[in-house]
Amino acid sequence: MKTHAQAVVIGGGVIGCSILYHLAKLGWSDVVLLERDELTSGSTWHAAANIHGLHDSTNISRIQHYTMNLYKELESETGQGCGVFQPGSLYLAQTEAREHQLRLQAAKAKLYGMNFYEITRDEAERLHPMVNFDGIRCIMFEPDGGNVDPSGVTAAYAAGARARGAEIYRFTPVTATEQQADGTWIVRTPKGDIHTQWVINAAGLWGREVAALAGITLPLQPTEHQYFVTETIAEIDQMPDRLPSVSDRDGEYYLRQEGKGLLIGAYERDMRFWAEDGTPLDFAHDLFPDDLERIEENIMRAIERVPAVGTAGIKRVINGPMIWSPDSNVLMGPVPELRNYFCCNGIIPGFSQSGGMGLMAAQWIIEGEMQYDMFAWDMARFGDWADKSFTKARVENQYAHRFSIHFPNEERAAGRPVRTRPAYQMQKDMGAVFGLNYGWEHPLWFADSPGTEDTNGFTRQNWFEPVGAECRALRDHAGIIDISNFAKYCCKGAGAEAWLNAVFANNMPKKVGRSCLTPLIGKRGGIAGDFTVTRMAEDEFWIIGSGMAERYHSRFFNDVPRPDGVTFESKTLAYCGFNVAGPKSRDLLSRLTNASLATADFPFMASAWVDIADIRCLALRVSFTGDLGWELHCETKDQAALYAALLREGAPLGARPVGSRALMSLRVEKGYGSWSREYSPEYWPQEVGLDRLCKLDKDFLNKSALMDVISKPAREKLVILHIHEQDVTASNADATGGEPIFMDGKGIGRVTSGTYGYTVGKSLALGYVKGDPAPGSDVQVMILGKAHRATILPEAPFDPAGARLRA
Repeated sequence: MKTHAQAVVIGGGVIGCSILYHLAKLGWSDVVLLERDELTSGSTWHAAANIHGLHDSTNISRIQHYTMNLYKELESETGQGCGVFQPGSLYLAQTEAREHQLRLQAAKAKLYGMNFYEITRDEAERLHPMVNFDGIRCIMFEPDGGNVDPSGVTAAYAAGARARGAEIYRFTPVTATEQQADGTWIVRTPKGDIHTQWVINAAGLWGREVAALAGITLPLQPTEHQYFVTETIAEIDQMPDRLPSVSDRDGEYYLRQEGKGLLIGAYERDMRFWAEDGTPLDFAHDLFPDDLERIEENIMRAIERVPAVGTAGIKRVINGPMIWSPDSNVLMGPVPELRNYFCCNGIIPGFSQSGGMGLMAAQWIIEGEMQYDMFAWDMARFGDWADKSFTKARVENQYAHRFSIHFPNEERAAGRPVRTRPAYQMQKDMGAVFGLNYGWEHPLWFADSPGTEDTNGFTRQNWFEPVGAECRALRDHAGIIDISNFAKYCCKGAGAEAWLNAVFANNMPKKVGRSCLTPLIGKRGGIAGDFTVTRMAEDEFWIIGSGMAERYHSRFFNDVPRPDGVTFESKTLAYCGFNVAGPKSRDLLSRLTNASLATADFPFMASAWVDIADIRCLALRVSFTGDLGWELHCETKDQAALYAALLREGAPLGARPVGSRALMSLRVEKGYGSWSREYSPEYWPQEVGLDRLCKLDKDFLNKSALMDVISKPAREKLVILHIHEQDVTASNADATGGEPIFMDGKGIGRVTSGTYGYTVGKSLALGYVKGDPAPGSDVQVMILGKAHRATILPEAPFDPAGARLRA
């Protein structure tokens, strides 16, 4: 066995073998995979192995599309059969909401050149004559859908990796992973030790146990999952062609041909956890006892749709384990608190995503970053707040609602609250409807009565009018927005300015009491983050950024060594914040402080420590609303008192509490981008209007990558769109993000943020478009998958000159 390797992959399931294959394919041939048993042990071997391309997430669709196309390439490359069957997949909509979802996916497929389109009932009956299509509103067909052989695919990845120099050791359990002082690792096994640069945890059902060897706790929980295969069905036996699979998600089951029978599986509401205290080490190719009564309701719905299921005998039942994360997405990426430890755990649709997942992992490890923004998969989206109780509650919800639509803006209550701040109960008593942001409860909007809950859907919901009232109150008077979710950092020391200049692309403020906006540049030259930096003393800076990305951004901060005497400390737990904004915000705050807030004394982008209601606050004259306003950051212990004072003094002025959904509307009216929507590592600075903030006369993190792209023409540009009222009124829906944009029948881009602009009276969207269409150009935005007429605006509809902001 080798004693040294560039990378050691732990786990010989389909994902581990795909990562090994893609590492070798990208040029790392000195790589090793260790498997405690036989390849495919755990959950790979018994998977139903369905494959499909379309997903609500555009980038996941791209990854699944890559995976589907890769399998036949693997067969040709390795000579190992993958058991690929692609008779197509039928997607059925029983409800209006499902129809909206499918039509939107079809529009995305047209934009990205994927094969997914609507067919008639007659066409569907010819493709699958055994299906009863009564009650179906809409049928989509994906010609490339189907299934593969789990063992064949895994063997093909392994063969392809070996052919490129990788080595695989079966029956070689890992007993320890020990990090060395230089960041490398010793991986210990009964057959010997391997010294490696990278450890990659792809251990499947044993992901928690392998992580624990390195002191890592992963929010994962296994469950049972059942499907069964029927005996031969005479009708199928006589058919010349293989039947397409059936995706009837409103019926909460999946169905496809297997041999000359059918395979039917379900995600039942009465689910079962397994191995809550750890996966047994002697578990391999094992299954659980059958328990079909648990999925009886799902089976009955399948029988209604395909009556032949009801008379077919059962050939075999598979009840095996799967391992889930709290949101059913993979936990992927380098562990931010360690060097060179990579996780890829908790994969559910493994055979739809295995190829793309392996490619993304290999790119991240070798090149430092993936080609796509996949924050939805980044393990850094969870912190230690995602404990066992939260994980179980969320997994139960994800499993039982596997086929439920995840609507735009939907917030699920399972496992909450996890973390609350001192003002939480006050906000709750005022009717706040809360969302979840990196474990924290935060107000989305304020209802007239406490206990109100969101309704969910693709069209306008119960919060539409209340959010409008919040927006108008802020624009006409003043609003108080809880911005405690923002990440906050303090950097101190004689070398603080130099270190921050080495991290960020913009120059740090030279004067005490001044702030700047700055991008953080990614490994490929894109926008990894956007921050406000304010200088509070000669050797002290405060930095404000995205709260949900704090753990993600820590990787970048750790990439730049800090000089002796320079400290960089997160203040997110220690400090809370409010944005007080609107034309009367100065009047409101002046009632609570002796400090002068006049523009001459406190201009736009200024900052100072100010006493507000006798509470010491870091005050920054900035506002994400695009209006006159201040951000106030106080110690967490003072949050409730500060909030009470702001509300008390603001009431006579017409000020009121405002939630984050109103903030979304207000910032889009102003044309402001937001991290993870308009700003991401996929987008170059010149495409988002941040190139002016990149100072090329100094060195900073990933400058060489920026220099490779900054001089190139923008591939697309960020624009603001006005969706025509007539079409919006007819559909009762605004854009929310992800909708394709077409011009003269050709796809030119997609929406990144969408909302109604209550104070400008327009349905608005921010989005990226190709071809540099001129302001005033007419386009079509595919809201609900249907063309809505829109116009590219020449400037933001609210205060384009910034007079209110600087008043």
